Amino acid sequence: MNRNAYISFQATAHDAFRALVNLTDNPLLVTTLSEPSFLKFLVSYILNPQAILADLASMLLSNLSATASVCVALLSIKVSLLPDPNSPIKWFPVDSRCGTCPAPVPYPSAEPKEVLALPLLIDAFVRAAPAVEIEDRAKRAYRGELHFLASVFANITTIPAGREFFLTPRPSDPFDESTDLEYPLVKLLAFTEHKDTIRRGGVASVIKNCAFHTPAHRALLVGEDEKATVPPSTVAAPGIDILPYVLLPLAGPEEFDLEDQELLPAALQFLPPDKKREVDPVIRLTHVETMLLLCTTRWGRDYLRTHGVYEVVRALHENEQVDKISEEVERLVNYIKRYEGLQTAKDGEELINAAKVEENSDDEDSKIEEV
Repeated sequence: MNRNAYISFQATAHDAFRALVNLTDNPLLVTTLSEPSFLKFLVSYILNPQAILADLASMLLSNLSATASVCVALLSIKVSLLPDPNSPIKWFPVDSRCGTCPAPVPYPSAEPKEVLALPLLIDAFVRAAPAVEIEDRAKRAYRGELHFLASVFANITTIPAGREFFLTPRPSDPFDESTDLEYPLVKLLAFTEHKDTIRRGGVASVIKNCAFHTPAHRALLVGEDEKATVPPSTVAAPGIDILPYVLLPLAGPEEFDLEDQELLPAALQFLPPDKKREVDPVIRLTHVETMLLLCTTRWGRDYLRTHGVYEVVRALHENEQVDKISEEVERLVNYIKRYEGLQTAKDGEELINAAKVEENSDDEDSKIEEV
C-alpha cells in the first residue's frame, strides 16, 4: 500500500471509530456494540502501543462502559498475548491486528497466553502518560494518550465488583505474577494532578467510588509503610495513602502555623506561593465528597482530624465561589469538628445507606452519588 492510499485508509478508519462513538449515544445499539468478540478486539487494540487510533477506541470503550453489563464483562475479559521482544510492552495483543495496527514482523511463533484485560488496561493507562512530556508521538511508548481509560475505570467502580477489583491486592506487574502485591488503585493516584481534565477527573471519580466501600477506609488512608486488608479479601498489601492525592488539588498557596503545618501529609507542607487549586469545579466537588465518604466511619473522621484536613478545607471555603462546593465543605467541617459521643465511639457504626452520607436523610441535595 502506497503512502497516499495508507493515509486515505487511516482517515476511513478514523471516521469509522468516530461513527461508533456517536452511535453509543443510542442505548438500543449498546448491546450490539458490546458483543464479547468486539469488546475483546477493542481492549486488545487499546493495549497495542502501535495502535494509532487508540484514543478513539478508548473513548468508545468509555461510552460503552456506562452500561453496567459492559463493566461486568470488562472485569472478566481475557486477551491473548504473544511474546514480542520488539514491543515496548514485550507482548503483542493478538486480537488487535487490523489495518491501523499491523502485526509485528516477524510474527511471534510462541503459544498465546491468556491474561486478564483490566490490569493490562491500567498498565497501559500509566505507560501512556510519561513523567516527562514527549512531543513526538512516534517516540512514546504508546501512540495514544489513553486519557479516556480514566472514565472507563470510573464507570467500572460504580458497581461493587469493580470497587472490589481496585481494592484487592494484585501483582504490581500484570505480566509477572511473582512481583510484589499492591492495590490496583495505587497506580492511578498520581494522576489527580495531571494536566488533562478527563484523566484527572476520571481518577478522582475512581477514588471517590472506592470510598463508598467503608471496610476499605483504613487501607485507603494508611501509608505504604503499613500493610492493610480490605474485606472480603484477607490478603494484605501496603496502604493506599489517598489523602495527599485528594487534598493536594484542594490546597492553595496559604501558609499555616507551624503546628498546623506539621499535621499535613508531607506533600502538602510548605507549598510554593504560586500553588493553584483544581480549576474544574466538578473535580473539586468530587474530592470534597470523597472526604465526606471517609467521614462515615469514626476511624476515618479521626484520621482526617489528625492530618490537617480542617486547615486546608477552611482555606478552600474562604476562596470557593461555587455555592454547591461551599455547602459540601461546610458539611465536611461539621463532621470533622463535631463532638464524638458514646453513639459514635466504635468504628463502623455509621454506614453508607443508599449512597448517602447523612444517615436517615431524605434531602436529595445531601446525597453523594457514584460517578
